[in-house]
Amino acid sequence: MQTTGEDRRSWWRSVVTDIRPLQVSAPYRRLFFGNTIAQLGQQMSNVAVAIQVYALTHSSFYVGLVGVFALVPLVVLGLYGGSIADAVDRRLLALVASAGLWSVSIALLVQAYVGNTSVWLLYGCIAVQSGFYAVNNPARSAMVPRLLDRELISAAAALNMASANLGMTLGPMLGALAVGWGGFAVAYGVDVVTFAAAYYALLRMPRMPPLHDSPRAGLKSVLDGLRFLRRSPNLRMTFVLDLCAMVLAQPRALFPALAYKVYGGGAGVVGLLQAAPAAGAIVAFLFSGWITKVRLQGLAIVIAVLVYGAAVGGVGLTDVLWIGVAFLAVSGMADMISSAYRNTVLQVAAPDHLRGRLQGVFIVVVAGGPRAGDFLAGSVASHTGEQLALVLGGAACIVGVLTASALSRRFLEYDARHPTP
Repeated sequence: MQTTGEDRRSWWRSVVTDIRPLQVSAPYRRLFFGNTIAQLGQQMSNVAVAIQVYALTHSSFYVGLVGVFALVPLVVLGLYGGSIADAVDRRLLALVASAGLWSVSIALLVQAYVGNTSVWLLYGCIAVQSGFYAVNNPARSAMVPRLLDRELISAAAALNMASANLGMTLGPMLGALAVGWGGFAVAYGVDVVTFAAAYYALLRMPRMPPLHDSPRAGLKSVLDGLRFLRRSPNLRMTFVLDLCAMVLAQPRALFPALAYKVYGGGAGVVGLLQAAPAAGAIVAFLFSGWITKVRLQGLAIVIAVLVYGAAVGGVGLTDVLWIGVAFLAVSGMADMISSAYRNTVLQVAAPDHLRGRLQGVFIVVVAGGPRAGDFLAGSVASHTGEQLALVLGGAACIVGVLTASALSRRFLEYDARHPTP
């Protein structure tokens, strides 16, 4: 049968990125572009912190400690921040928390400009930044279902992942180049400037008060959200699988040592390693039109996390830079697909009056998991070496996913047409 031009266009639309959320919602469009620009500066700042800590200590363990100092405020304030997001205007909360994040970016710039040599000052900045992030992100994320119809949530999740990964692709490379060219202050300075875009986008957002009467923010509200999660095996499984990947097989803290000791490079190679997973995620995003058509999203998440673990383990099996970068790119592709589906399950299956609290748990897992993983990877590497730590982490991830799937087989049958928490 002859293929018509319309058939080819229909096939192409089913394969490439679905950008309908950007077309139908001006508030979502502003939120997306503001976050995208801000992510670039944030990732430049993140790689600058890692390089600065390594330059001060020459230790992967101390780079891994960055994750520990970020983790505690993230866990505490992530859960509490989600309960606040369900009790107040989400736009106003995001504005206040974003102002706090902006102030930390300025503090990092100042400490670099005056020539700070204390790693503990950097740890303090990271801890405060993590606390504000834990409040800011649940509020922002819980806005999205108010701006779009349900059938566009998967596409929006892919777009949001692309936004983050675009920043993680360009940001580390630009951050490393900025450090090499003009020092740490240049990288931190760009973060200060680009954060203005995210703040402007929030100012243009509509008010988002609670749709229903919500309990006061506090311990009872947090516990209500956790009790709902306990009764929601599919939502709970998305968190478990992400923890398998991000805690057990998180390679990020090892990048400085890999760059200097294994690949014989410098700050530029650190930036390349940081950018490789995000570059892979961008490639996956460009051909993500099929994501909205997959019904068995639980099975898709399991497969994606298994691929992620195998790819991270593969990095430890080679001392050839381009092969290591290729494995990291594959890990980024798998993580992008997993994250898009996990976010979709959460946004669709969770009721609006609990969405902020569940987004708080989501942030604790998604952002806290990698920070715990940084510490675990740095600790293991200090005893076994960076390459063996990667192999062990990838293997642990695979074993964890297979075990969790065997204990929760119903998750493999999760159907996007009939979402149940």
